[in-house]
Amino acid sequence: MDIGLLTVVLAITYVVIQHCIQSYSQLIERTTIDSLYKELVEEKILIRAKKVKLSDYVGEYSYLGSTLRQIDIEPMPSLTDVRQLIALYGILPLGSQSVHEKAPLVKALLLAGPVGVGKKMLVHALCTETGANLFNLSAANIAGKYPGKSGLQMMLHMVFKVAKLLQPSVIWIGDTEKTFYKRVPKAEKELEPKRLKRQLPRILKTLKTEDRVLVVGTTSRPFDADLKPFCKLYKKIILVPRPDYASRFGKYMKIWDGTWESCLYEAKAIKILWKHIIQMKGGILSKLLNISCLAQVSDGYTQLHITKAVEAVLTERRLMQLNKKPLTALEFLNSLAKQDPVYKQEEEAFKVWYAKTPLGKARIKAREAAEEAAKGKGKGKGKGKGKDKGKEKEKKKEGKKGKKGKKKK
Repeated sequence: MDIGLLTVVLAITYVVIQHCIQSYSQLIERTTIDSLYKELVEEKILIRAKKVKLSDYVGEYSYLGSTLRQIDIEPMPSLTDVRQLIALYGILPLGSQSVHEKAPLVKALLLAGPVGVGKKMLVHALCTETGANLFNLSAANIAGKYPGKSGLQMMLHMVFKVAKLLQPSVIWIGDTEKTFYKRVPKAEKELEPKRLKRQLPRILKTLKTEDRVLVVGTTSRPFDADLKPFCKLYKKIILVPRPDYASRFGKYMKIWDGTWESCLYEAKAIKILWKHIIQMKGGILSKLLNISCLAQVSDGYTQLHITKAVEAVLTERRLMQLNKKPLTALEFLNSLAKQDPVYKQEEEAFKVWYAKTPLGKARIKAREAAEEAAKGKGKGKGKGKGKDKGKEKEKKKEGKKGKKGKKKK
């Protein structure tokens, strides 16, 4: 056989063998991922996200924010601010590979706020908007699963391997303060809530720029956690407040009809919390239902409180009677009064805790620097005016002396 022909045959054979090996290795890898995915689903670590849109998180701007800052009171962020931050740190980087690579890398995000303000809803909305897989590594969910140090390492390896290969992915840790407890309560010692404390920060370091994986922690008691390791993991913190009056009732909205001279003010096209929940549960709005009264009385109550009050009233029997007997505010007040609201002391506790975090300290320093700069400008203006006035007086004196000299002559 000719040597040239033999060389060609050997080359073709080598290419075919390499292709077969590559295809076989890909098949093995795919089978492994499928088996890991199945195992995580069976263990209820990989869960199905609820179909919730970010726009379903209803709320308005806080128009008193700038006024409160002028009297040295730092306001809580509004619900609209929360939506924007979730879109900025979560939806945009997870939804777009180019944005994720160019934007500052955020590996972990903390949502802190009272019970019932919609933290879990925001996690599910984040997954719905980006099509991300949702992994549940809450202390209560992983209790008794993959015991021991080796079991924990295997579980985290499986979760992050599947999360990277099937990105985008969200790893949710509910009641995340339990992972960083200062002291574990006796009732929770069997659950081993601090299992992830050492391993989680280490495995987060393995995430690279191209990995669209985000760890999201939710907490209603961040003050129970050891602050230093807690903030070392969660470098981005979003405070989720209770709804204010603007969110519970609404406001007048400018609608532009094409000319700046004829801006119209209309109270429509706004999703108002009370109206939104009543209509979502099948209720019908009428003139007899005083939404303004409900918004005033429900100060301090969260979205969960309002939802429970609406569900308690709008039973199947009551829904059938709506055409003959319209809804009234009094019906909702009875069920709302049976629940405990979020008091101002609890909200203040969140502000005090946030001020101790690195983000809170940086914000306070920035505000103080801005105030000092503003004072410096004010003093500079005052000094300049004083100098100008002094020069004017000297000129007047010189003019008067000149006139007197002329008269003497």
